[in-house]
Amino acid sequence: MDSATTDHHKQLQYCTTRLPYRQGRELKAVKVYTVASESRHLLIFGVPKINLQGNLKTKLQCFGKLQSCACITSEMAAKMELEAFTDVFAVQFERLEVARRAKRQLDAKQFYGGTLHISYAPERETLQELREKLMKRSQEVEHRTRRNRPDQTDLTPAKKRMK
Repeated sequence: MDSATTDHHKQLQYCTTRLPYRQGRELKAVKVYTVASESRHLLIFGVPKINLQGNLKTKLQCFGKLQSCACITSEMAAKMELEAFTDVFAVQFERLEVARRAKRQLDAKQFYGGTLHISYAPERETLQELREKLMKRSQEVEHRTRRNRPDQTDLTPAKKRMK
């Protein structure tokens, strides 16, 4: 894997140029995710190298069902520069919503003295997982558009005049 495929795992600087009314209480790195770039697979960087896999699993299971949690420090060290004395973990959740919530709530948080950096890892998905994710998103969009569309058959002449 070349550096172009691992660029999305690098931690971005916080945005300091937002207008005051748009700036929240905490500084955030502004990044846009597409449906394909979000994933049930996460990479967790910055975990101190003091055998914390069990503690990390416990912390992640608070968000939802965890399918796997594996230390991949040696694999990632060959692809990119890592912070010294830290481990990298690849985790997979059962549902995308759970992974999304875990990433949002744990990214840039302290964990046993280290600051966690969490990124989506869509490159670890299988083709079948990608198909399922895109189909599910298509169904969600279809459901929302049906729910938000005004029902044309329900309009009586009195309701039509009011519009």
